[in-house]
Amino acid sequence: MQRAFVFILTALSVPAAVNAQSADAEIARALAPAPARAQADATVISLDADGQVTVLRQGSNGIMCWDASSAEGFSATCTSEANRARVQQNYAFNHSIGTPDEIRAKFDEAERNGTRALSEFGTMYYHLDGSDQASARSHISVVVPFATAESLGLPDTRNADRAWIMAAGTSTAHLMIPGR
Repeated sequence: MQRAFVFILTALSVPAAVNAQSADAEIARALAPAPARAQADATVISLDADGQVTVLRQGSNGIMCWDASSAEGFSATCTSEANRARVQQNYAFNHSIGTPDEIRAKFDEAERNGTRALSEFGTMYYHLDGSDQASARSHISVVVPFATAESLGLPDTRNADRAWIMAAGTSTAHLMIPGR
């Protein structure tokens, strides 16, 4: 009888240990693009297909990170928690049913009708993407909604040796900071 009890307790504890290891691995992947000084206190989230957030670890420094890896490769991003509405909207649009053109049309319509969630001006997005985590490349973008080359005095074409504005003049405008 005592053996059966120990067996049942052991059997019940194994899934919990596996889930804890899985959550720890997801948290570690999500934190990978964050600056080292920010990792310990960053919030880690998980997003479902409609953009709903589950907090895997609550942080205190205003940075949130998530693992968006898929069968195609590794992808993780960190940004300010002030950008949560934009992140959720992006995730929901990108995971909606439709062709790539239909999904792009959702973004365009939200931009046109003023329902596009905005990221906070001056906040950063830290990205790490690649076929796997070991070979992933990093880049940083700084959010500058509706900025143009004229308003910031920076180029709006890709440049390997300096920051440049991508998507100038739109709610998506951001400074690209070349990385490794």
